[in-house]
Amino acid sequence: MERCGAAMLRSIMTEPDFNLLIALDALLAEGTVAGAARRLGLSESAMSRTLARLRAVTGDPILVRAGRDMVPTPRAEELRQRVGELTQGVRDVLRPSAERFDPATLERVFILRANEGFVEGFGARLVSAIEKAAPNVRLRFAPKPDKDVEPLREGLIDLDIGVPGETGPEVRVQALFRDRFFGFAREGHPLFDGAITVERYVAFGHVTTTRRGRAVGPADTALEALGLTRRVVAMVPSFPSAIAIVARSDLLSLAPESYLRAITAYRSGLRMFPLPVETAEITVSLMWHPRMDADPGHRWLRGVIIETCRTA
Repeated sequence: MERCGAAMLRSIMTEPDFNLLIALDALLAEGTVAGAARRLGLSESAMSRTLARLRAVTGDPILVRAGRDMVPTPRAEELRQRVGELTQGVRDVLRPSAERFDPATLERVFILRANEGFVEGFGARLVSAIEKAAPNVRLRFAPKPDKDVEPLREGLIDLDIGVPGETGPEVRVQALFRDRFFGFAREGHPLFDGAITVERYVAFGHVTTTRRGRAVGPADTALEALGLTRRVVAMVPSFPSAIAIVARSDLLSLAPESYLRAITAYRSGLRMFPLPVETAEITVSLMWHPRMDADPGHRWLRGVIIETCRTA
């Protein structure tokens, strides 16, 4: 046991002192003990002692007198480039990764789970911003069938975008924007022939968007308080499906305002309107697992998404 301890001690004592590498780099760059001392914030006497240690370790004088100046030895000249590269490598390893991150050199596929409302409303702006700053980054938008956080925990997706459900205590949540529901109908719908009252609103059939097959939507609680109900004639799993039906019928539906504004900006034949009842606002958020907090690429992407939503 004592022999093992002694061997370990000798091993530790013979390990190279990487501070000497930094000192050697400074000496070769400055060419004088005084210059190297200033560079490293040391006294000249401390730098002289370090040079003596370097000479002992390398078996080479490193710097020798040439008149009033000091010049590097052939061995020191040979080491100059390698020492510079090694010290830069050490600095890069010990520097926080975010400081050396450059999105222009990033090659990565990020998986974002978001519903079609977010993709329609913000997808084009987000993809454009990513392509401009990081041409080798690709975004994969994954469908959002539910609010389960397991894909985040298991690393199957990088980010989840939407209205948070039961996220779990460890999941990070960053609010992106607040949204509200608007109604929509085809252009020329009889609803637009007069004031949009609650009574006229419930007189028409409705299409609801639901992932779980539920006929009740955001407006129904407010309608119930007034003693009214909607006549739901169809339930669909997505907003595009609701639009496809509403655009060819006299049915009504509702969707987030941000989504409808994006759709009506380039699609004709559809008209949005404020609901005649109050519905609660929703907060669309960005969610991720804490293991990705310090990842430079992930952090950068989060910033791009937040800025895209803010400016949009």
